[in-house]
Amino acid sequence: MNSRITQFLGSLALVTVLAGCMPQAEQSDRPESALEFPLPDRPVSTITSNQFSNEDARDDRGEAQKVMDLANIGEGMTVADIGAGEGYYTVRLAERVGEAGRVLAQDIDRDALERLGRRVEKERLENISIKLGEVDDPQLPNSSFDRIFLVHMYHEVSEPYAFLWRLWPALTEGGQVIVVDTDRPTDRHGMPPKLLFCEFDAAGYRLMEFLEKPDIKGYFARFERADTRPEPGAIKACSLNKE
Repeated sequence: MNSRITQFLGSLALVTVLAGCMPQAEQSDRPESALEFPLPDRPVSTITSNQFSNEDARDDRGEAQKVMDLANIGEGMTVADIGAGEGYYTVRLAERVGEAGRVLAQDIDRDALERLGRRVEKERLENISIKLGEVDDPQLPNSSFDRIFLVHMYHEVSEPYAFLWRLWPALTEGGQVIVVDTDRPTDRHGMPPKLLFCEFDAAGYRLMEFLEKPDIKGYFARFERADTRPEPGAIKACSLNKE
């Protein structure tokens, strides 16, 4: 593990200081299945459009190819694309893993998934499956995925502790969660790295790699499961010290 990761991990203890964030959601607004988990002590970004009009611009800077290379995506792997929208990463992952691999595209936006389904059918991508998720549960089968992608979406997850806790069993032995996001406040469609590290740590993950990547307009983070995950009631919400 490089020195930058060590520095960030050492800062986790500082992340639990109250941030004075925007008000949390009312308990009555939460799914019943999430109530045993803490709410995030931070704003949650509103979900943005899932339209894929910027795919050409993203390809011009080689975003997906660079991220897939960093994530070591290869033939025959099984990958989940969470918050898939209309499939920018989904279709490129499907090409990379090949006929022997599988890609599961998941989103909580039913309309976006319907549009993705039409795209998959039109492009005859037979190694893609599509699944509707929940805000607190990605609804993934256990021990099934070599990589799980969370690309520019984690800051929109309103129940991050329940979501990450239920994501944990879906990884295969040696499986990894790949996060691509931007270092800016969570109410501005970003995720400060220290807060990301703390929330993953709280839900039972270890940081393996963190890279600042201006060429993809964000950062790349790689996590693996810790040996155990905590009981839901033992999870404490993370906060950033407001500087």
